[in-house]
Amino acid sequence: MSEIHYRSCNLCEAICGIEIKHADGVVLSIAGDKNDSFSRGHICPKALALKDIYEDLNRLKSPVKRIGDEWREISWEAAFDEIETRIKDVQTRFGRNAVAIFQGNPSVHNFGTLLNSGDLLKALKTQNNFSATSVDQLPHHFAAWTMFGHPLLMPIPDVDRTDYFLILGANPLASNGSLMTAPDIINRLENIKKRGGKIVLIDPRRTETARVASEHFFIKPSSDVFLLLAIVNTLFAENLINPEQLNDFTDGVETLREISNEFTPETAENLTGISAVEIRRIAIEFGAAKSAVCYGRMGVSVQKFGSLCHWLINSINILTGNFDRAGGAMFTAPAFDLLATAKSANIFNRWQSRVRKLPEFMGELPVAALSEEIATDGKGQIKVLMTSCGNPVLSTPNGGALEKALETLEFMVSIDIYINETTKYADIILPPATGLETSHYDVIFNLFAVRNQAKYSAPLFPKQENAKYDWEIFQELSHRLNGKDAPLNLVPPEVKLDFGLKFGRYQMSLEELRKNPHGVDLGELQPCLPERLLTEDKRINLAPALLVKDLERLKVEAKETDEFPFALIGRRHLRDNNSWLHNSEILVKGKNRCTILVNRMDAENLGFENGGVVKVTSRVGAVEIPCEISDKIMRGVVSIPHGYGHARQGVRLDVARNHAGVSLNDLTDERVIDELTGNAAFSNVRVRLELM
Repeated sequence: MSEIHYRSCNLCEAICGIEIKHADGVVLSIAGDKNDSFSRGHICPKALALKDIYEDLNRLKSPVKRIGDEWREISWEAAFDEIETRIKDVQTRFGRNAVAIFQGNPSVHNFGTLLNSGDLLKALKTQNNFSATSVDQLPHHFAAWTMFGHPLLMPIPDVDRTDYFLILGANPLASNGSLMTAPDIINRLENIKKRGGKIVLIDPRRTETARVASEHFFIKPSSDVFLLLAIVNTLFAENLINPEQLNDFTDGVETLREISNEFTPETAENLTGISAVEIRRIAIEFGAAKSAVCYGRMGVSVQKFGSLCHWLINSINILTGNFDRAGGAMFTAPAFDLLATAKSANIFNRWQSRVRKLPEFMGELPVAALSEEIATDGKGQIKVLMTSCGNPVLSTPNGGALEKALETLEFMVSIDIYINETTKYADIILPPATGLETSHYDVIFNLFAVRNQAKYSAPLFPKQENAKYDWEIFQELSHRLNGKDAPLNLVPPEVKLDFGLKFGRYQMSLEELRKNPHGVDLGELQPCLPERLLTEDKRINLAPALLVKDLERLKVEAKETDEFPFALIGRRHLRDNNSWLHNSEILVKGKNRCTILVNRMDAENLGFENGGVVKVTSRVGAVEIPCEISDKIMRGVVSIPHGYGHARQGVRLDVARNHAGVSLNDLTDERVIDELTGNAAFSNVRVRLELM
């Protein structure tokens, strides 16, 4: 007889509620939970992959050790013993920074990993800490820290109540919101128009989100900063500056006025490809709207001026009074609040990477430096790498260079369920129980949600005998590397969760959440300033010195060359999720999605045809990929989806290898970064195209 299990899908940021019908340890169906207080029955195709992951024959379930070209199962005790011995030996010989750690995107989707991986980092005592943060979102955090006092204090668009939604470089219909946890985003956006509002989309590609937008404008990649400065200029020129309730605790308005004087819409027109008339109209409409919010995501994060863009996005919301009020940009009030005890602190440039002197931020170095830190000889060279649920060969810039560097390591250990393009270089892989075998509470994405809510999901299936949860692996490694003699007392993440809930603003408990499998609605976002600010003086800083100084880079921006005349950007499909869901048959089936989008007129000039193979070359490498001719891409711009490239030797991903595609990051350039923060700049990678 079948039973029904309710939980949250943790495969992306939307944390949709799902209803799983199962019997005798077999998943029969997965559907949206209509009673979920947040997602209201919505799911996307990715949720169906939970069944594929659970049943995947390629998924590792016991530790394995690489011996030559073969993998052999070993015991947990043997694996932990060897890892402890090898890491301690390398750090004794070469120093603590000879060991590095990289944490991938799935780390923040598992609260067992999230609440325990920090202890492992403390045990390693290394400054070589890398993560996916500096791949795609570090500028968000940097702007939040400089303006509001903490990198996690990021304002969220109140999409359910706004009248004017200005979107730059984001595709929420494919991502279900990103750093804006918004399940059922299509209906949330449609409702803006139903109540008489407007959605304006700015993007070099006419994305899936353009279907629901009121207007779409093509923009030249990496020029958003000029558009945003021109909007600020127009707001001042048209007397649309009105911070309202923010006036009493906001500094830097006049500095922004002076900065914006030279960045008129006319100046921005040629740089962005959007006419001065339209720029001025957008700014005036935004400033005059009853409520409005400006939001930018991947497209503005992964460019050379990403931090400037997010600063200006926040500033536009603040200058027009669309901040900390309904329909604008607001802060959340999560039940388990990571900021409950946070304080203002200097967390930038306390140390630098060894080779290029790139700055540390939040205790991390930019991942664009990882390959050179391994490959470059000398004191402080990385000799050992630990990875946690990440695939940086496919997800970080110039993956080919990183691949070569990984071959030179003395030792590598990965906490992962797959032998993939990165973990195939590991000496030992530790696979945690995963997905439907684990409990879940979304610690991070409730902090970025468009509505306050709380939900706990118990495991559906027991973990396999002899398997370990992620938190058990991290606690064991931390205990051993700390050199403690006392027996390890394992502490489930539920203990920390229950404590945080009870002492949080709602004084909830884990037991209460267990009784509410559809989640608990905690209401709309509410004004909370200046109390929520974490700056030392409890004031908003509209003109942070680091960001103002970084404007100098705009005046010396390098121009494109004839050698590489096209601008390459990435893209995401609804049924893709970076590099780690391509082993799900239900998601990869159908026509090939790993194509290069080329504008119709550009294709005619080059003699390209649909389906023809195109060679794409950048400074760092070349790939051959099928051509897809489209009017949905701006002239001079081409697009390749990220996360593909599974044809490399030694990978045990049967489904993925049949749908391999090419890796975008065999073209992206680790030298092209947001120089202020070191974040990777995947947008506007310069390439040339040739017909094969």
